[in-house]
Amino acid sequence: MTRSNVQRIRWIGAWVIAYILAGMGSVWAQGSDQTPTFKPEEIEALVAPIALYPDSVLTQALMASTYPLEVVQAARWVKANPNVKGDAALKAVESQSWDVSVKSLVAFPQVVEAMNDKLDWTQKLGDAFLAQEKDVLAAVQRLRARANQSGNLKSNEQQNVIVEPAPAGSATQSIVKIEPANPQVIYVPSYNPTVVYGGWPYPSYPPYSYPPYPAYYPGGALMTGFAWGVGLAAAGAIFSNANWGGGDVNINVNKAANIDRNFDRTKVEGGNRWKHDSSHRKGVAYRDNATREKFGNNVGGADRRNEFRGREGAGVSDRAGDRGGNLSGNRPGSGDRMSTDRAGRGGDRGAGGAGRTNDRGGGRDTAFQGVASGSSQRDIDRGRSSATNSPGMSSGQQARGTRGGTSSGFSGAAAGGTRAGGGSFGGGGRGGGGGRR
Repeated sequence: MTRSNVQRIRWIGAWVIAYILAGMGSVWAQGSDQTPTFKPEEIEALVAPIALYPDSVLTQALMASTYPLEVVQAARWVKANPNVKGDAALKAVESQSWDVSVKSLVAFPQVVEAMNDKLDWTQKLGDAFLAQEKDVLAAVQRLRARANQSGNLKSNEQQNVIVEPAPAGSATQSIVKIEPANPQVIYVPSYNPTVVYGGWPYPSYPPYSYPPYPAYYPGGALMTGFAWGVGLAAAGAIFSNANWGGGDVNINVNKAANIDRNFDRTKVEGGNRWKHDSSHRKGVAYRDNATREKFGNNVGGADRRNEFRGREGAGVSDRAGDRGGNLSGNRPGSGDRMSTDRAGRGGDRGAGGAGRTNDRGGGRDTAFQGVASGSSQRDIDRGRSSATNSPGMSSGQQARGTRGGTSSGFSGAAAGGTRAGGGSFGGGGRGGGGGRR
């Protein structure tokens, strides 16, 4: 073999090796940048506490979960106006800048309160809905089918349960719809997910749940079924429904415009299909690069998300305000802010006590602080995670939780009980089920 042939072979070999290494580097880069999708059982655990809500309330809660900061603001408004409910509450928040889905939920204060108290769950639910809308709605149908087969989901004076054949090609055999028995009066149930679905088949992903707030369910949630509060005259709050066959959410734009006078009809796909509006995200980081690139580049990725949850001691705010992780809350004209929780601190600080909360133990899974509905209000809320299997905790923390404990979330029902101050979330103080990933 001549020297020129040897050199030619060496050059070819070098190019082949370089090509292979370049390809492997690309695969490694993609693998490190991708966030795993939510597993079906993980999604079921997320939607378990709301899957049996009326279809419209369910879909509006799913939409609102993609705007967690505005949910906080709505919850504070509800707390400041406890006697304003139903359609009267909608009228009262007309001037607010929140998304129409968030505005609609002030008519159902128990829903807003639960979403606000469990903000880590709310954000994770929104993450799943943004990334896997069809999978979320499919999970709802699987849970409803189980509750129906277990005899725990029935028509009554509060609701009509309608079972229809599923469209051809659907992953489920039937579609279960839940509608108000009286369209003018809406009931939102409280129930125990570990009971109504006839047992939970995923020990590694116990269902999320939250306590039946006594203000709305005086008798407490029945361990064998539902608790029904007072029906709300809130027909005006209903503007959406689930397109179960298509795996998306439909919007009645005229009804949405009645709730939100600033409703932008151009942001609805195909005339009636819901589309996430990143302008209402207010700087809250999206879960992964794909979602961020799809809905807007004005927020960070996973690194910013860690800051948002208070893990790095840095501040996160909407684009109108924060500089250098400022924990000062709202300044006049700066917009709404949220700040992270510094390790080892709890309780409330700041002036403007109208919206101030003080959650100690058994309280909130939240890293939202300094959120105020008025630009002059300074309110830094230091939240604490309340349960071993809370979605805001790291997988290592969750794995250390007691295995095999009930994940009821109802006061007195968790194996480890609850911490002082209220009901538990997905398993009680230290007695939750298996760890989450």
